[in-house]
Amino acid sequence: MAAVYFHIPFCKKACHYCNFHFSTSIKNKASILDAMLSELKIRKLELKSDGVINSIYFGGGTPSLLSVNEIEILINSVRDSYVVSESAEITLEMNPDDYRPNYLQQLKKVGVNRLSVGIQSFHEEELKLMNRAHNAQEAFDVLEEIKTIFENFSLDLIYGLPYSTLESWKQNIDFALKYNPKHISSYVLTVEPKTVLKHQIETSIVESLDEEIVLSQFNYLNQKLVAEGFEHYELSSFGIPGFRSVNNSGYWSGDSYLGIGPSAHSFDGLIRSWNVSNNTKYIKGIALKEPAIEREKLTKADQYNEYLMTGLRKEDGVSLDYIENKFGSHFRELLEKEVEPQIASKILYWDGDVLKISRDSMFLVDGVASDLFILNG
Repeated sequence: MAAVYFHIPFCKKACHYCNFHFSTSIKNKASILDAMLSELKIRKLELKSDGVINSIYFGGGTPSLLSVNEIEILINSVRDSYVVSESAEITLEMNPDDYRPNYLQQLKKVGVNRLSVGIQSFHEEELKLMNRAHNAQEAFDVLEEIKTIFENFSLDLIYGLPYSTLESWKQNIDFALKYNPKHISSYVLTVEPKTVLKHQIETSIVESLDEEIVLSQFNYLNQKLVAEGFEHYELSSFGIPGFRSVNNSGYWSGDSYLGIGPSAHSFDGLIRSWNVSNNTKYIKGIALKEPAIEREKLTKADQYNEYLMTGLRKEDGVSLDYIENKFGSHFRELLEKEVEPQIASKILYWDGDVLKISRDSMFLVDGVASDLFILNG
């Protein structure tokens, strides 16, 4: 199985924490969309799979700035190039302020069957701190509408925000659960280079949240959602049984995907590639049938390290049998030896031949995994 990802590089305004590629001007939107349609044709054969697409994902940026007709054209372009599974998950990322009358019903008619709603917070002061384009009331209003039209929708929430508290975070989760989402993606606020938030923290305009409070917010998130029937199937992902994100699960499992649009990433099982993060250069490259793409062939060590990182972030863990079959007995023996200190300190544990992160150490999993990386092999 495989996936197609469309990166829609437009936003109404810049969130203070975001370092994704986007433009607040949509004057070249038509040219970008035409180039994306051409790119899909040019790169069609790069997608290695069994010929079936099980996920089409619209990310960005803000895909909900597109018209329903533009979204339909992109979906149909995938159907023209590949066999799309009848049960394929077709997800659109949506911001609350982009809702307009009949928009949701029309999205459903053209094939979108899952929404990922960028709520981030239900608190007005936190939305202003992040410079989000929507306000709290718009979030409440759009969710009231969404829950009557879409069964399958996910909410994005951010914890670790400056000046937030455990109590304000509990309120955010309670607000989210009120609308019965089938999935919640929740990420800790990260201070990315070249962002307004980075500058605000460096100049003491904003203070980072105390790490103990951040950890308490993560632990409450985990405990509360699991108690509400969600599966905590990946560090930042919670889904009601049967509603895990097909798109993201494919990334973590190493499935092939083709990324279309400026800055979009692709993977064919061995080679990672990424498009130029510049709208003008992207359009010119496609027009010349020479897409501006950088590529990286993963070494065996790279593949092994990625498997450790994604495996430990997932509840499935890291399988010794898989490592031996995929990489060889040397890698299996190496891992068994390397994890002895983490096993002794109960950071990691064995579940049969599967290595897993302990619940108390889950918040630190990326660092734990990187400590096990090898530089060559």
